[in-house]
Amino acid sequence: MPETILVSGGCGYIGSHVVRQLSEAGRKVVVYDNLSTGSRDALLHGEELIVGDLADRQTLEAAFERHRFTTVLHFAASIVAPESVSQPLKYYGNNTRNTLGLLETCTKFKVQRFIFSSTAAVYGIPDGGAASEESTLAPINPYGTSKLMSEWMLRDTSAAHGMQYVALRYFNVAGADPQARMGQRTPEATHLIKVACQAALGLRESVSIYGTDYPTPDGSGIRDYIHIEDLAAAHLCALQYLEKGGEPTAMNVGYGRGGSVREVLAIVKEVSGVDFKVVEAERRPGDPASLVAKADKIRRLTGWQPRHDDLRTIIADAWRWESKLAGR
Repeated sequence: MPETILVSGGCGYIGSHVVRQLSEAGRKVVVYDNLSTGSRDALLHGEELIVGDLADRQTLEAAFERHRFTTVLHFAASIVAPESVSQPLKYYGNNTRNTLGLLETCTKFKVQRFIFSSTAAVYGIPDGGAASEESTLAPINPYGTSKLMSEWMLRDTSAAHGMQYVALRYFNVAGADPQARMGQRTPEATHLIKVACQAALGLRESVSIYGTDYPTPDGSGIRDYIHIEDLAAAHLCALQYLEKGGEPTAMNVGYGRGGSVREVLAIVKEVSGVDFKVVEAERRPGDPASLVAKADKIRRLTGWQPRHDDLRTIIADAWRWESKLAGR
C-alpha cells in the first residue's frame, strides 16, 4: 500500500502545483488547508482535502491518526514581506508557532521526512546581491525571521528525533501551469508579474515600482524569478533525495540570474500588447536591492534541472493564466 503524503497549504499557489505533480507521479496526497488564502478551485488532484488550521491540534492530530503520514510537505504560511514589518506577530504566529505545532505532531506520529517551504528572505541583503547556502543568515524583516526560526526548529527536531528534512529556500516564484490549468489565485496578490498582468487586463489602475534609486543598472530592484513548474519539480527531487537516504539540509531554488522590475514590466507590456500605467514610488521597508540565487547545491545533490528558465516564458504563462482567470 503506497504511503500517504500530507501537504499543508496545498490549496495555495505553490502547494497546489506540487500536489498536482506529486499526483501525476503516482503519489497519494492528502491536503490540509484553512483556505484563508488558498482556494478549493486550485486543488485539481489529491485524495482528500481536510479544511483546518494548523493551530487546531485536534483536527490536525485526527488527520495524522487516520492516515499515518510518513512524509510531510509544509507550505502553509503568510508570505508578504512588507506586511510582516507592520504585522510581525501575525507572521510569528502563523509561520513560526504553527510550524512548531506541526513539528510536535510529526514527532508524536514518527514522521520520517519533512520538506519545508522556506525563503531567500532568510539571507536578508547578501553580499554582492547573490546568496548561496553558506551566505550569512541575516533576515531584514519578520517574514524572513519567522521562516529562519522555523528552519532552526526543524534542524533541532531532526537532530533529536531523526526526522530527515530539506528546507527549500525559494527565490521569486512566478508563472503558471503552461496548460493554464492552474496558477496563482491569491487575493490581493503582491507578486510583481501577477500584478502587472492584472494591470494589463484593466483589473488594476497601475503598477508601482517601489524604489528607482537602487544601485542596479536601471535603478529598480533585481530578483531571481523562477517558474512555478520548476519550483514544484524541485520538491519532488528533494523528496526522492530524502527517500534515497540524503542528509538533512537546506537548498536554494532559483536560476542564478535576475531580472529587474523595469525589465519585467517591459516584457509584460510586450506579451500583453497593453501599455498600462507605471508609477514610481518610494522603496518599501524590508526590500533588498538585489536577490539572486546561487543554486548549484540542489542540482548537485538531487539532479534537479530547470525546464522553464526564461523570463519571457514565465511571463507568457502567467499572462495566459491571468487572462483565463479574468474570463478573457
